[in-house]
Amino acid sequence: MSDSISKLQSWLKEQDIQAAMLTSPDTVFYLTGFRTNPHERLLALMVFQEAEPLLVCPKMEVEDAKNAGWNFEVIGFTDIENPWESIHSSVNKRSIAIRKLAVEKEHLNVERFEKVNEVFASPQLFAAEEKIRQLRMVKNEKEIDLIREACRIADFAVEAGVAEISEGKTEMEILAAIEYELKKTGINEMAFSTMVLAGANGASPHGTPGMTKIKKGDLVLFDLGVVFNGYCSDITRTVAFGGVSDKQAEIYQTVLKGQEAAVAAVKPGVSCSELDLTARRIITEQGYGEYFPHRLGHGLGISVHEYPSLTETNTLNLQEGMVFTIEPGIYVPDLAGVRIEDDILVTSNGFEVLTKYPKTLQIIE
Repeated sequence: MSDSISKLQSWLKEQDIQAAMLTSPDTVFYLTGFRTNPHERLLALMVFQEAEPLLVCPKMEVEDAKNAGWNFEVIGFTDIENPWESIHSSVNKRSIAIRKLAVEKEHLNVERFEKVNEVFASPQLFAAEEKIRQLRMVKNEKEIDLIREACRIADFAVEAGVAEISEGKTEMEILAAIEYELKKTGINEMAFSTMVLAGANGASPHGTPGMTKIKKGDLVLFDLGVVFNGYCSDITRTVAFGGVSDKQAEIYQTVLKGQEAAVAAVKPGVSCSELDLTARRIITEQGYGEYFPHRLGHGLGISVHEYPSLTETNTLNLQEGMVFTIEPGIYVPDLAGVRIEDDILVTSNGFEVLTKYPKTLQIIE
C-alpha cells in the first residue's frame, strides 16, 4: 500500500471517519498510480481506516489499473451495469457501517451525491480536499524527477516556438508547429491549451490564439506546459519580433525584475504572501500595479493548478519539496502583455529553478 494511502488512513482514524470516496481522476492517480479519463463514467477510490482499499472504474480499464500497479480489489462495470450495487456489496463484505464519509465536495456532482446517500444511508459528509492538498503539496523525489523532465521538455517547446517566428506567420501556425515538434518526441498531452499571443493579444492574460499575423514590433507571448508520465510543467516566455519600443522594454524589464526578486526570495519558512508582495511591490512602484491582475503563481504537479496559491493574502509558509510557478505579468490594453513564468522547487536551503529557457529580453530578427 502506498505511503499516501497510509497517511490518508491515519487521517480517517484521527477524524473518526469510516471511509473516503475519492472521485477526481488526479486524486485517484496520485493514490493508485492509475491515470485515466473516465468521461461521464464513475471512477472512485474508497479508502477505509483498516480494510483494504477499493477501486471502481469502467470494466474496459480494469487491466490498465492492474498494470499501473494497483494490487487491491477493482470493481469493473460495463455501460449497462450499475456500479453502486457492487460498491454496496463490497463494503458490506468488509463489515463497515459508514456513518461518516470523506468526499471531494468540489468534484462530487448532485447525481452521485444522491447515490452516496442511497447506498450508505445518508452518511455525514466531510470534505477531503484539504487533506489531499496537504498530501500532494510536498513532492517526493520520484515526483520531482518527473516534473524536472516535464520542465526540460517545456523549455524545448518554447525554443521550438521562438524558432518559428517570422513576418506574417499566424499565432495558430506557430502553436501547431510547437505541438508537432512535441508529438515527434512522444509527448501526447499538453498540461493546458497552448497559448501563442502576438502584439495586443498578449494583453489578455488568458487570451485565445487565433489567426493574428506576427508583425514587426510585436511582443509574442508563449504560455505552455506538457504532461510527462502524469506530471505537469508550465512556462511562460515573452520575446520581441523586430525590435521593441521604449515602453515595451520598460514593461518587460519591470516584469523581469519582479519575477527574479520573487524567485530569489524562495526558501523554507517564507510565506506565499511574501513572495507575491515581493513581485507586486516592484511592479506597483513602477506604476503598473493595476496591470498585474492575478496571483503570483500556483502549485504544480499532477494538476497544472495545485495547492498552494501564491497570493498576497496566503500566509502559508513554504516547505522543502513544494513545486510552484512564479509568473508575474503586466497587461496594458491595446499595447502588449508581458508574462515571465518559471517552475520553482523549494530545496532545504533555497530553491531550484526547473525551467531553464533564458529570460533576458530576446529580439528575434
